[in-house]
Amino acid sequence: MPVRPRRRLLPSRRATVSTAVTAVLAGATFAGLLSVTGAPRTPAAHAARPEAHADRSEARAARPAGKAPEARAARTKPETPTAARPVESTPSSKGLTSVVQIVAHPDDDLFFMNPDISQSIRSGHPLTSVYLTAGESDGVNARPRDAAGADPDKADYAEARQNGIRAAYAEMATGSRTSPWERIAIPTAGGATAELDTLRAQPQVRLVWLQIREAGSTNGDRPHSLNGLWNGRITALESQRSSGTPVGADFTYTKDQVVATITGILDRFRPTFVRMQDPSPGTYPESGKFRDHQDHLYGARFTQAALARYAGVPGRPHVGVQNYLGYPTSVLPHTLDPETAGAKLKTLKTYAWLDGVNDCGTAAGCGDLKVAARPAGRGWTQTIRYARGTSTSWVQRDRDGGLHAFSVLDGRLAAWRKPAAATTWAGPVLLPGGGLDSGVTSVTLPDGRIAVFGTRTVLTGGPAGYHREVVTTAQTEPGGAFGPWLSLGTPERDDAGGTSDISAPAVTVAGDGRATLVLRDSGHRLTAREQLPDGGWGPWRALGGTEVHGDPVAATDGAGRGYVFASTPDTVLVWAQQRPGGPLTGPVRTGLPATTLALSATPAADGDGVRLWFRKPASGELRSADFSGVGPVSPITELAGTGVAGFGPVSGGDGLLAVRSRTGFLATAPHGRAGARPVWRLEKFLFSGAPDAGTDGVAAIGLDGRLHWTPAGR
Repeated sequence: MPVRPRRRLLPSRRATVSTAVTAVLAGATFAGLLSVTGAPRTPAAHAARPEAHADRSEARAARPAGKAPEARAARTKPETPTAARPVESTPSSKGLTSVVQIVAHPDDDLFFMNPDISQSIRSGHPLTSVYLTAGESDGVNARPRDAAGADPDKADYAEARQNGIRAAYAEMATGSRTSPWERIAIPTAGGATAELDTLRAQPQVRLVWLQIREAGSTNGDRPHSLNGLWNGRITALESQRSSGTPVGADFTYTKDQVVATITGILDRFRPTFVRMQDPSPGTYPESGKFRDHQDHLYGARFTQAALARYAGVPGRPHVGVQNYLGYPTSVLPHTLDPETAGAKLKTLKTYAWLDGVNDCGTAAGCGDLKVAARPAGRGWTQTIRYARGTSTSWVQRDRDGGLHAFSVLDGRLAAWRKPAAATTWAGPVLLPGGGLDSGVTSVTLPDGRIAVFGTRTVLTGGPAGYHREVVTTAQTEPGGAFGPWLSLGTPERDDAGGTSDISAPAVTVAGDGRATLVLRDSGHRLTAREQLPDGGWGPWRALGGTEVHGDPVAATDGAGRGYVFASTPDTVLVWAQQRPGGPLTGPVRTGLPATTLALSATPAADGDGVRLWFRKPASGELRSADFSGVGPVSPITELAGTGVAGFGPVSGGDGLLAVRSRTGFLATAPHGRAGARPVWRLEKFLFSGAPDAGTDGVAAIGLDGRLHWTPAGR
């Protein structure tokens, strides 16, 4: 398909306005040159009412004992909207959210999950961070230049890392790293004891230390590790208690006891949202070594198994999950703006005990001096990246004008519906079949039926049976029920060979209803499977590309031609159909600059081609480019200086933009009016994955597991 010459697009509802707006996002409001003259006062965005099984008793169970976070938040005087600030809205679901984050080592959360952590702390909702291992390493708490000849003490080093975490969380929550904690021992469902720390000033902030022995090596052969326990090389794994812990005795855990222990922690704190590491980061093809630390990988798999078991606990709230990329972020473009990256680095410096002041009162030390040598890690403080769940294509319109939204709760497909004449959504209804990974994409077929695609993790069959596969389900008729899940398999061989390291799928649909499914494989190339005329599926075929990262995205233009885009560390690749229903051809390097990898694509307003949305690295600024063929046909459009910053995909609906802002709140703005500046409105709730902006409004799944809806034109 030839590349068309650059042209000036006519104004339309999807046309982007290249307007620089000088603004700074401070706290939860915008301050700067933002004009809201004539902007109407509108009601708050609403959250869909949950089904009966998420009733008031579950809401009470989700709240911690002691001081209620919502009482604390109520004492904070809200900002009054002015001409210098966009209106904020507060959802009705406040008080239901509870977050549990589970990591392998002390500092994994600070390096790979922040600023999500600090945003949760500021929200006032319960936040519990669980550390599976003691993180004792070689037992030497020293910078590398000072480590020679030092006597190892694993219990002391584990304590120093605990002290650093307590200081970092206290500082994020109260501004003082010495804010005191209550430390007690609690029994675990695995038959041992763990340490629970509660921040006195903000008791909704808690830390749980399981103190299991760590591997002590990223890739080394260490049978006495979570890796060895998961794969059956050992029958039980020992503890490593820290100095000063209230846990009074050593213990061992079998594989089932580790799963039971994590399940019990989930049951104790009743999360509505779980943050965890990536259980399938893949391996380097040349060496076969893990791309991430083996403790990160296998700790996440133990967490997956616990979540699957927890799904059977009666009376609990629905649970959403977010996975975070670890070490592989080192080679990818930075996602955070300088201000956010600076705040993240400050927290790591506190954890690392960079100033050396002994204000924790222990001989073990007040932080992790290994990290003090390089508190930014390998660029980790400048980045946060979700391993899954970045699709902006999870809301679809039916023939009657009603809307359908899809997410994953409890490992099952959750569906919401809003009839055309309704103002509120009903749901979620959870479809049969578990094991779904976070992040699904959906399409509307030519006959009016809706199909949903995602990936599923299979945990049965022992360690050798662990794998991920692509699955799909479709309505049996327009507006009807969804049929059974169909497995489309995987282009890989086995888990050791990379099966688990596949992206979420992207899907294009031809005019005759046949779908083409595309995903990134373990070799960081694209591969596809195409639907046959009889409804079956052909074999997987390689589409090529090199150094592809993140999830590919797809869109179909007004002429019925499909497009697929995928990011590399330095540009974007595109595959396109030269005719409707034809094969995808490519890859072609678009010539676009580096992005933060999170892409979204929408049909162009004039029906000719598609628009690709992305962000500028290390700034959060929004960009777009138009395609009609395999190359951009318009210059890059920049919404520079909009002040929203943030990270993740840009959802560009028909006349609406929706993004994650620097505060973590949903930011929405109308766009496409010639000469207009984007006036951003913050919806004051934290959400998971990516928003979905369409003609009717913006949908986002809150950390409370509810669908939050911002109608268009409000």
